[in-house]
Amino acid sequence: MIRNPILPGFNPDPSICRVGEDYYIATSTFEWYPGVQIHHSRDLVNWTLVRRPLERASQLDMRGEPDSCGIWAPCLSYADGLFWLVYTDVKRYDGNFKDAHNYIVTSPTIEGEWSEPAYVNSSGFDPSLFHDDDGHKWFVNMQWNHRTESYGGSPKTPAFDGILLQEWDPVEKSLKGPIRNIFAGTELGLVEGPHLFKRNGWYYLTTAEGGTGYDHAVTMARSRDIAGPYELHPNKHLITSKDHPEAALQRAGHGQYVETHDGQFYHTHLCGRPLPPHRRCTLGRETALQKCVWKEDGWLYLENGTSVPDVNVAGLNGAMPVEKPRRSGYNFDEGSLPMDFQWLRTPQPERIFSLTDRPGYLRLFARESIGSWFEQALVARRQEHHSFRAETVIEFEPATYQQVAGLTHYYNRFKLHAIAVTLHEKLGRCVTIMTCPGDYPNGRLSFPIEGGVAVPDGRIQLAMEVRDNDLQFFWQAEGMGAWQAIGPVLDAGVISDEGGRGEHGSFTGAFVGMFAFDTSGRAKTADFDWFNYDEL
Repeated sequence: MIRNPILPGFNPDPSICRVGEDYYIATSTFEWYPGVQIHHSRDLVNWTLVRRPLERASQLDMRGEPDSCGIWAPCLSYADGLFWLVYTDVKRYDGNFKDAHNYIVTSPTIEGEWSEPAYVNSSGFDPSLFHDDDGHKWFVNMQWNHRTESYGGSPKTPAFDGILLQEWDPVEKSLKGPIRNIFAGTELGLVEGPHLFKRNGWYYLTTAEGGTGYDHAVTMARSRDIAGPYELHPNKHLITSKDHPEAALQRAGHGQYVETHDGQFYHTHLCGRPLPPHRRCTLGRETALQKCVWKEDGWLYLENGTSVPDVNVAGLNGAMPVEKPRRSGYNFDEGSLPMDFQWLRTPQPERIFSLTDRPGYLRLFARESIGSWFEQALVARRQEHHSFRAETVIEFEPATYQQVAGLTHYYNRFKLHAIAVTLHEKLGRCVTIMTCPGDYPNGRLSFPIEGGVAVPDGRIQLAMEVRDNDLQFFWQAEGMGAWQAIGPVLDAGVISDEGGRGEHGSFTGAFVGMFAFDTSGRAKTADFDWFNYDEL
């Protein structure tokens, strides 16, 4: 059986691609670097992260981009001996504008180096590329209308002004021919996330609608002509949980159809798993996969006979799930950053961390403040479980209170909790706690233990335990006693899509990791010997 979500934690907007018996899923990474996550599977049950292809400044530079901007909704396809990756780099979030620039990169292999980007257009986000059987290539994306109230946190339907279609010339690397608006969506509104495929002479179009919150849906339509007009699916929506608040997988929408090598049919979609009592998705938007069937009317349906996605889904014959270890341990001995980790925005990671300056350690070069949109030394991995424990050990000798380094539960500059080593005028070197539980638009930090707790010289171990909506920090001087709880129990549920300004205010996911900042500008170094993440 396939156990959903197949990609737990922050993995939204899944685009699925099959090459022979190999399956790949590309998901959005927003402001996290390198850009786009690509997972691989041979059985649709077990998935492995194999590549983040947008890794050079010429491909992606997100310095200065606001939270929840950056890479939106990539599309991965294979044709002409190449993998094609289409992506949007969104430069603005709040207000009427999005400034969404669309690009294409290619590579003969997933694991290899990807090409320099070809610029496509900026008319809207969520682009995809369809390779027709007659050799033509078609580019689709939603069109953004700035002339409406479309502010972040309260999207309005008129800003989502239909799905545009235009031909792509792979030789000239440019669009050509007329621009057509081929689909306006349904009354659910907010039409985006288009994907085209062809079957039995029909062009099928799936889109996302309803916003990426609890009204989300996969809408389906078809036409004999790629330019339309498109008729709607008899149920309008192929996948949605919007009318079923009891369903385990909520916020279901935005995905892509795939036919397997042995003639079966599936559709990916994003989803969220809210926690009571506040119905907040602390793992962000995750990727799920549903079994589908074609019926005599020529339409695709979920195999379960409803539009509501299942947690357990029939997989390919012979597929067996591989149990993952409850502990993920990292000792930083390899000389390169472990695959699970990312950083924020900058294409110059050498300015914020090194694994070679001090072999066996992750060294952070403290730069701008935690929550900076430009150059922030924060190296973190996704939260994948509702309950987990994270631990690390730090060597850090601050010379001023402006030098701070430690462990953080992080969503964005308005939603974070952190335990850190710093300097206090009276306490000397100390451990303190900083928190910002969604204070938009001011981003004010609070310090629940005020100045902090004085700590002895030497290495300091830091830990956090998150149990659903509760977070507790811990510390100990290495080799000098047991773990000590520090500070109050904090609201871990605010580190979620719905925390702070609420649904649609942000839509990435929670991370846990190591950070350092030095607002004196002296780039103080902080060394981390290991990091453990344990499912509880």
